[in-house]
Amino acid sequence: MATKVYIVYYSTYGHVEKLAHEIKKGADSVEGVEAKLWQVPETLTPEVLEKLGAPPKSDVPVITPNELTEADGFLFGFPTRFGLMAAQFKAFMDATGGLWRTQALAGKPAGIFYSTASQGGGQETTPLTSITQLVHHGMMFVPIGYTFGGGMFEMEQVKGGSPYGAGTFAGDGTRQPTDLELAQAFHQGKYFAAIAKKLKSSQ
Repeated sequence: MATKVYIVYYSTYGHVEKLAHEIKKGADSVEGVEAKLWQVPETLTPEVLEKLGAPPKSDVPVITPNELTEADGFLFGFPTRFGLMAAQFKAFMDATGGLWRTQALAGKPAGIFYSTASQGGGQETTPLTSITQLVHHGMMFVPIGYTFGGGMFEMEQVKGGSPYGAGTFAGDGTRQPTDLELAQAFHQGKYFAAIAKKLKSSQ
């Protein structure tokens, strides 16, 4: 039976979504793994989103908390808000109380990817402060460490991401993920999927 990896994200302007698609490619490259993209529900009204200049949502399906139980592992993605996960994703996690009560997600691996506006905007604090969500569910955090190799030490160009997971910088919203950032996202998907597969096969 295939290992199911759910890539669950929230994206306002599309930066996290681009990383999510690349992560899916990486996960799908591992034989025996089925990766699926999901969005969490939007909490802002269409009027507010329009004022923010946010593009229309894609056709990626919206997940419900109970659907998390179907997966063998998760990669959670979101933009930062003052060094923390965006409120939309936090609202989704807050809705998983029933799963927490039964520890339905305990023992499942999970990784994190993210977007920030600037270099000092939370590339490490965002995933660090988000690990608490995984801990209370009993999930196992899977960082990428320095497995991305030389790309982790790039100094000639601006690059998001950290040992916690893949990342990008949105800037004023016009900057898009670079080839190097997308390569790191692909690596995270592939690396995580291989670990999720090993964990499932050992059960």
